[in-house]
Amino acid sequence: MSKELKSVDYGLEKIFEGAQDFLPLLGTDYVEFYVGNAKQAAHYYKTAFGFQSFAYKGLETGSKDRVSYVLKQDKIKLILTSPLNSVSPINDHIVKHGDGVKVVALWVEDARSAFEETVKRGAKPYMEPQTEEDESGVVVTSGIHTYGETVHVFVERKNYKGLFLPGYIAWESDYNPEPTGLKFIDHMVGNVGWGEMDTWVKWYEEVMGFENFLSFDDKQIHTEYSALMSKVMSNGNGRVKFPINEPAEGQKKSQIEEYLDFYEGPGVQHLALATDNIIETIKQLRARGVEFLPPPPQAYYDEIPKRLGEHRHMLNEDIRELQKLSILVDADEEGYLLQIFTKPVEDRPTLFYEIIQRMGARGFGAGNFKALFEAIEREQANRGTL
Repeated sequence: MSKELKSVDYGLEKIFEGAQDFLPLLGTDYVEFYVGNAKQAAHYYKTAFGFQSFAYKGLETGSKDRVSYVLKQDKIKLILTSPLNSVSPINDHIVKHGDGVKVVALWVEDARSAFEETVKRGAKPYMEPQTEEDESGVVVTSGIHTYGETVHVFVERKNYKGLFLPGYIAWESDYNPEPTGLKFIDHMVGNVGWGEMDTWVKWYEEVMGFENFLSFDDKQIHTEYSALMSKVMSNGNGRVKFPINEPAEGQKKSQIEEYLDFYEGPGVQHLALATDNIIETIKQLRARGVEFLPPPPQAYYDEIPKRLGEHRHMLNEDIRELQKLSILVDADEEGYLLQIFTKPVEDRPTLFYEIIQRMGARGFGAGNFKALFEAIEREQANRGTL
């Protein structure tokens, strides 16, 4: 392996053998959040994370029941949507869950086929195929339910040349802070209830043709007090990866249980956003007020060379700099990765973000689980929810 090891989006390269191809996915199209105040939430994501104003839908565009701000950074697109009246189902979602992810939209070649193939395999319909058009062309969308109240929307935009979607206009703003180096969504993690992980693993296998290519049980993911289990699902070309977590028995309440209590059901726990330079990205995010989990003890950083094994000579980053920023390091047979986790970005201890840089590794930081979950438990203890 060369010293010139580079960050790689392995999701765009690796074909997972055995995964079915009846649902070819081109990638993540967007993630839509239902939030109490979209205008203010958009300001936070611009200021703190470096997202840029991109598109808008609201009263000025003829939308009478909701307002949506679209933010963009490189390949990442987030929609922040708020209701414009108290009887909106969006409002019901916010009352129950707080601000959270409602839609994980997937980019497809054929939204009608995606709907038909998944529904006939057992998916519950969310939105029948529908066509929207404007002077820039036609977009076809459809949707199905997944865990909790989360949905997958299939987006077919091959005949559309517009900015985003019909009904949206360009969002012009004088305030656009510089990006922080976030590139694309590496993976999205869902939390489900007791005994439900295997049910949803089977659902993704049978309904969407995904493959379970990594699994972690409570013997691998545990601390003195709590434990969880996780299985990583990937589509056929590896561009879309959904780890699924469930709680496991422990002496005290796990982070998954805390999430389920405050979100009041299953949902998206965190988005992992990729960067090519995690040190510079984290420096910028910290300077903009993003809060991260506290660092592991000194022993964690002393053991990094041993944990990297054969890859220890490939580490381009200064361990002292990583320690200063509380960045975690792990390795697998193909390389290493660097990652760090924010504190929850809502008042409810639910949604958070992971920032990740892959230097060849395709794993999810299994060697960091103990340090990570002990840090989360310290935060739970501060909140009185451990």
